[in-house]
Amino acid sequence: MKLTVFGATGGIGQEIVRQALDAGHEVTAVVRDPARLTVTGANLKVFRADLSATDEVRPAVAGRDAVLSGLGARSRKDAGVATRLTRTVVSAMEAEEVRRLLVVSAGPVGPEPEGGGMLDRTVRGVVSALLKDVYADLREMEAELARSATDWTVVRPPRLRNKPLTGSYRTVVGGFPRGGRFIARADVAHAMLAMTGDPGTVKQGVGLAY
Repeated sequence: MKLTVFGATGGIGQEIVRQALDAGHEVTAVVRDPARLTVTGANLKVFRADLSATDEVRPAVAGRDAVLSGLGARSRKDAGVATRLTRTVVSAMEAEEVRRLLVVSAGPVGPEPEGGGMLDRTVRGVVSALLKDVYADLREMEAELARSATDWTVVRPPRLRNKPLTGSYRTVVGGFPRGGRFIARADVAHAMLAMTGDPGTVKQGVGLAY
């Protein structure tokens, strides 16, 4: 497949690029600073952009089979960036009539796990309170996707870790795995690539965790 990856210098974004190249896909990595992208490969094209305008981004998504995004706030002070940047990506995709889009959100933005215990609810509540501005941004981003003409999927992981790929995790379409509190960035990337061709995840939020 021909894939475009936004947020390609982030933890999840670089994993998407690396795993996609290993799987033989053609990858366009959209970055603000090419020096921060440590992944290399014969099928990799680096596209420099700061996502300030739709026309700037259109060449990066034109003719792509799917677009994957790891864009998002790295701290509370960055709240708002996910909605703003994703809006630019969506506008470019709609202009180029590219439909498949997968983005990273967060577990607490989606529904609570069915049958979750008191500890899960307490942890979720504390985290949501501490990062309320970031999660408000992600909810607005998800609302933007729902209003778009794209075939979107929102991936909602819990707390992220820098661990090796396991390929062993749980996913729940429209919900969240009970008791799931952690997942490696590498496994989030793996799940996103696997969902790219899965029609059952289109226009759905998907919770994933160990």
